[in-house]
Amino acid sequence: MPPTLASLVHHSALKLTVRAGEDRLDVPVRWAHVSELADPVPYMEGGELLLITALKLDAENPEAMRRYVRRLVGAGVVGLGFAVGVNYEDIPEALVDAAAEEGLPLLEVPRRTPFLAISKAVSAAIAADQYRAVTAGFAAQRELTKQALTDGPEGLLAALASQVNGWAALYDASGAVVATAPEWAGRRAARLTAEVERLRERPAPASSVVGGPEHEDRVELHTLGTGRRPRAALAVGTAAAPGTAERYAVHSAIALLTLTTERSRSLHAAEQRVGAAVLRMLLAGEPDHARAVAGDLYGDLLDAPFRVIVAEAAPVSAARVVDSGARVALTKASAAVLVAASGASGDPLGALTEVVESAAARAGEAVLVVPEGEGEAARVVVLAADEGAAVAACAEYAAALEAARGAGSEGRGGADEDELVVGLSAPAGPIAAAAAYKQAEQALSVARRRGRVCVEHEQLAAGSVLPLLADDAVKAFADGLLRALHEHDATGRGDLVASLRAWLSRHGQWDAAAADLGVHRHTLRYRMRRVEEILGRSLDDADVRMELWLALKATSAE
Repeated sequence: MPPTLASLVHHSALKLTVRAGEDRLDVPVRWAHVSELADPVPYMEGGELLLITALKLDAENPEAMRRYVRRLVGAGVVGLGFAVGVNYEDIPEALVDAAAEEGLPLLEVPRRTPFLAISKAVSAAIAADQYRAVTAGFAAQRELTKQALTDGPEGLLAALASQVNGWAALYDASGAVVATAPEWAGRRAARLTAEVERLRERPAPASSVVGGPEHEDRVELHTLGTGRRPRAALAVGTAAAPGTAERYAVHSAIALLTLTTERSRSLHAAEQRVGAAVLRMLLAGEPDHARAVAGDLYGDLLDAPFRVIVAEAAPVSAARVVDSGARVALTKASAAVLVAASGASGDPLGALTEVVESAAARAGEAVLVVPEGEGEAARVVVLAADEGAAVAACAEYAAALEAARGAGSEGRGGADEDELVVGLSAPAGPIAAAAAYKQAEQALSVARRRGRVCVEHEQLAAGSVLPLLADDAVKAFADGLLRALHEHDATGRGDLVASLRAWLSRHGQWDAAAADLGVHRHTLRYRMRRVEEILGRSLDDADVRMELWLALKATSAE
């Protein structure tokens, strides 16, 4: 505790006597200052014990003393010490009455007590309080370090909450609550998600204080991490502003949590190299070697069904939303997912990585993330547990992006901007990793052609091949293959295209196809011979019939 007026009055060596303001002696004293100025207020900061002899004061003038005392109280002076036996044998009644009216503690200083003794007593008490705070801070740092090493972030939060006599919460990069201490603080921490998201938008390191009628207590928010984008955030709730010792504890917790959430660049690079090696072994059909290299790094990820996610950034012009059904309003959940990756604006692969890793960390899942290539050829490959939080977060993020693109596609600009394109494999085991990787690449290719954010391989298998015919290359092939027939029909010498479509749709059944066209079967036979002559191909060839049918479907879809 810092020194108070009461502690100075009880100091046996000072012999101070209270003459006014007896009920306000418990206020802290920040410093003891001597001034004989008629108006010392411009030189006050607040919290001072002012020591005077009234050398330049009209101390017996009631009106002058009321103005003097009122000015001192307005400046935050906490007490007035008057030395008797110097200029006045006793404190003038005018000053005593003025101090009593304003509630300003007035202390009588005997002649044998020099002002220097009072200043030394205040200084010594302040130094002792600071020493106690520093000692307590170091003790708190040791305890926090011990808890961080033995019980991780959860133990550290519990120790911090005890040190500050309040509560503490840890948030991940998306603003979601990861852990709280005590447990009852979880609901309070969840209400601060929006504040944490706003804090992430500021340059790191950043901090803010939240309080007011809507909050039960005073809450400090601090970002964690050493990079441009915070990797986490810490909330500390207390009944009042933390003291020096509590402040040491908070800063120690920030440092320790930063160490636990922010890995060194060399370690991160080493883990990425291990992850790349593990992925190569899986794709080479060597799951046993992959498990041996990975060790415990990825938990049981390599022993259970997983999904392969392949993502790349594509220019806006190559990734337009063409499905009008995707143009829906953003839901609250989708908007939250987009905000979670807002710190990686301009880096779509970094944003996706942050979303996936954050979701996996919250769920306690292992996830393997391997960046590939650089520049325009950059992509990210992810192995994540099937039906896990990371895969769900990827799908939700892609859906949010799809909806956002659809909502703003009419007025968007910036052709140099990059957008995310994602392919997701079907569930697979370690032995089928290569097949899953190929599925993800196929889905990625379809997503790129269709202007979609994400396509799952299972959607391709369960759907129809006909939407794939919308590709410009397929349409160009179809136009070239059928051009001669269309030119023939344009002369009015027959309807070969319609006849070919009817014959193929009836699987070469002459009577049924002729009935559909309303012609004799001999007429239809003649038309099919003309088709063969014009195209220079035999309709007996199954490949020819397949190509013609696909060409007809591609052109009819226009």
